[in-house]
Amino acid sequence: MFSFDSQELQIILLSALPLTELRLSIPLAVALGIGPLKAFLLACLGNFLPIVPFLLLLQPVNRLIIKIPFIKDLFIKFLKKTRAKGEKVEKYGALGLLLFVAIPFPGTGVYSGAILAFLFGIRFWYAFPALTIGMIFAGIAVTLASAGVKEMAQYIYNLEYFIVIILALGIIFLSWRKKHKKG
Repeated sequence: MFSFDSQELQIILLSALPLTELRLSIPLAVALGIGPLKAFLLACLGNFLPIVPFLLLLQPVNRLIIKIPFIKDLFIKFLKKTRAKGEKVEKYGALGLLLFVAIPFPGTGVYSGAILAFLFGIRFWYAFPALTIGMIFAGIAVTLASAGVKEMAQYIYNLEYFIVIILALGIIFLSWRKKHKKG
C-alpha cells in the first residue's frame, strides 16, 4: 500500500525514538531535501507509532517495578502522592497533556506525555487523543520553524482547509472528552 525509500524510513524510525521524536526528525528531513509537508507526515507517522504500545506498557512495567523490594515502597509512595492530585489533573489533564506535548521543547514529546498520563492516572482514552493531537500541533510548529511559513504554504494547496482540519480535530476532541466525562 505505502512504499517508503530508505531515507523516508530513517525519518519515520528517528521520529519513533524517545530522544529525537519529531523535534529532530522534521528539521533533518527538511535539511535532507524532503519537502516540508512530506517531512511532517513522515515524522508524525513515526511519532504516532509508539503512543499506543507505550501507554499500554506502562502499567505492566509498573507491576514489575513494584516487585523489586528496595524500589517498591518509594515508587508506591511516589505514585500515591502523584495520583492524589489525579482527580484534579483528570479534570484538566487531557487538555494539559495536549498542551504539554504541543509545545515543542526538549522533553515534552509523546513519551514524556505518556509517562505523565500514567503518573497522574489519566485514563488511556483521555491520554491517547491528547497525545496524538498535541503531537500534530508540535509537528506543525517544528515544520513551520524548519521550513518557514512561506515555504510551507507552497506545499499546502489551500492553507485555510489545513487550519480548518486542525481546528476540527481540536473541537472533536474537546466534545468527545466532554461527552465521556458525563457518561
